[in-house]
Amino acid sequence: MGLVLLSLLVLVALLAPLLPLPDPDATAPAERLQPVLSQGHLLGTDQLGRDILSRLTWGSRVSMAVGFAATLVAAAIGSTIGLVSGYAGGRTDNLMMRGVDMLMAFPYILLALAIVAALGPGLMNALYAIAIVNIPFFARNVRGVTLGLSHAEFVDAARLSGKGHLSIITTEVLPNVLPVIVITMSTTAGWMILETAGLSFLGLGAQPPQADLGSMLGEGRAQLFTAPQVSIVPGVMIFLIVISLNVLGDGIRDVLDPRLRSGALLRPGPRTEVHSDRAQPANGFPSAVLNVEGLETGFVRNGHYSSAVKAVSLHLHPGECLGLIGESGSGKSVTALSIMGLVNSPPGVIRNGGIYLHGDDVHSMPDTRLISCRGSRVAYIFQDPLTTLHPMHTIGRQVEEAISAHQRLDRRALQERSVALLERVGIRDARERAKHYPHQLSGGQRQRVGIAMALANDPDVIVADEPTTALDVTVQAQILGLLKELRRERGMALLFITHDFGVVAEICDRVAVMKDGVVVETGPTQELLADPQHDYTKRLIACVPEIGRGSDFLARVRSVFDAGNKP
Repeated sequence: MGLVLLSLLVLVALLAPLLPLPDPDATAPAERLQPVLSQGHLLGTDQLGRDILSRLTWGSRVSMAVGFAATLVAAAIGSTIGLVSGYAGGRTDNLMMRGVDMLMAFPYILLALAIVAALGPGLMNALYAIAIVNIPFFARNVRGVTLGLSHAEFVDAARLSGKGHLSIITTEVLPNVLPVIVITMSTTAGWMILETAGLSFLGLGAQPPQADLGSMLGEGRAQLFTAPQVSIVPGVMIFLIVISLNVLGDGIRDVLDPRLRSGALLRPGPRTEVHSDRAQPANGFPSAVLNVEGLETGFVRNGHYSSAVKAVSLHLHPGECLGLIGESGSGKSVTALSIMGLVNSPPGVIRNGGIYLHGDDVHSMPDTRLISCRGSRVAYIFQDPLTTLHPMHTIGRQVEEAISAHQRLDRRALQERSVALLERVGIRDARERAKHYPHQLSGGQRQRVGIAMALANDPDVIVADEPTTALDVTVQAQILGLLKELRRERGMALLFITHDFGVVAEICDRVAVMKDGVVVETGPTQELLADPQHDYTKRLIACVPEIGRGSDFLARVRSVFDAGNKP
């Protein structure tokens, strides 16, 4: 709608010389202050008898030309400053940003007035003033994005390949910054037109007899009570131009970032949305500590629902380890997050199914009770602890926070409990390590911190979502050994999500295999590995390399896949 409205306004302004309009500067004192819909004057006349429609059309042409030109100038200069500053860093960045800060230290309207006062009234000088005061907005936005991109891996690769700085900026950085520049232009163009109109309203922009929207407002304020149309008409035009630009800017932002259009970046609620008429199967395993019955979870994007997991049924008894295995995108993590309502809504929706924790339906619990169960009865260990640990807090403080969320302890007791947990998961010099930040630890140590936080409140169930995927085999073996020991020691049930059958064989009592959001096979680990029934399970097992197979390995994989593809 913003694009359509703006296109119509721009089209009318461009066609001004071809339209059958009277001379916008021709005065006719005998016809002054004619009302709207007067004969020969559709929008009436002003205090000098000039046709308002003609002046409005030509004035809109001038105002939009000056506003868009100022936007282009500010975008070119500000984006160049931001690119150079963010890419160069160091003293260059500091020097350029301090200059930008000096511009931002002044209220931009006052600074624009000062520049026009120094240069003299006129549209070109108003254009320069508006462009200068808006340079900092482009510079700071572009600099922030460039600063992150300048140390990205693909930029380092371009630098190592021998590309020069100018080539890297124009071919590697600029294409990634361009959406930010376009969005900033679309959202600030309206403000620049307003600022131009403001200067003309004060007599510092367009000079008589030339008309623009601001000068028309300024001239019409004296007739506000006797002939309000003289000032209302240009005011409405300014409103339409600015609102169309703002709506268009929002649309461009959504197009360049599809996550905004889909609602994926909206602030999620405290729990996953549950469909009002969901089918809720009965609890088929009352003795299980956790039972998932007929779970269906999906996502709503652009008004269309698509399911991610369908009719998933799992159960865990106390002290049991269930392996949930499948290729990437099979629905393992969505299933795990659905257990405690952690799938973001929007866009996530639990459409069907029941999840029973000690016989209680999780999705029928009030928010306060569900939140209290998170961490105390069901705890999670996530795949990448570097993204789940807070970078601004020490690991000791974060373990303390996990404890204090469910237990009331004094400060000293919290610290001692935190250190004890870190020691229990095998972190050496735990008291000293508790003062470190996540980036100061190795991947294995961060994963141990995640396990310590999961154990903080002695949960009944731990959901481990691929906790060893990013670790080397030595650390992986240590983490698996730790989980097995803790499970025996505390009698916890463990839902272990992985795509590695070797890990499943080592730690799991039972296995559930997922494909395309559906559990295709379930059974005791050794039986399923020895005699898989589903073709997909056979293919997954066939893809596990075996020492000593050599070139026969690929032939075995091919034969299994060929057998599974036969009708």
